[in-house]
Amino acid sequence: MGLDTLVNQLQALSSLELLAVVLAVAYLLLVIRQNIWCWICAGVSSAIYVWLFIGANLYMESLLYVFYVAMAVYGWSTWKRQSVAEPALSVSVWPLRIHATAILTIVVLASGCGYLLSRFSDAAFPYFDSLTTFAAIWATFLVARKVLENWWYWLAIDAASMLIYWARGLELTALLFVIYIILIPVGLIQWLRSYRAQEIVTQ
Repeated sequence: MGLDTLVNQLQALSSLELLAVVLAVAYLLLVIRQNIWCWICAGVSSAIYVWLFIGANLYMESLLYVFYVAMAVYGWSTWKRQSVAEPALSVSVWPLRIHATAILTIVVLASGCGYLLSRFSDAAFPYFDSLTTFAAIWATFLVARKVLENWWYWLAIDAASMLIYWARGLELTALLFVIYIILIPVGLIQWLRSYRAQEIVTQ
């Protein structure tokens, strides 16, 4: 699929896909600013994508976006807690051993799920679909907990997802992930600055 295909799709956009893309971009921009309204954008966009991915035979991706809807509720709740007893959530860094364990678990789960999908369904890219799904579940949890390393996970996840979506005819969504990849360094830098500022205050 080339540029002509993308142009044609842009000219005959599904209003639902367009809304999902706009809200997804808004989500990331608001996450970079650590704005709680990012979770509202995430919830609505994710609900739309559940339907879109079922139509593209990306069943694990569809299941992932069901999880995203739930995580939007969790993220809103977590970021909203601001009191003397429980201060606002701040950016943190987690030990390497936690990430190593998480990555190993993701690979094992994705391998098993990919095998089952390849044997018993018509799923497209069952192993890659499973890998990005389980990795995104973990990365979304890291965002909700404001863990700095989430941005590195998303860089790898979004690059792989972009290729999958393009191959399945979701060119507009693939373009969304190109935008994500461009914005990820911005998010990483902003959150790193926030983390370092917190470190100075606590010293």
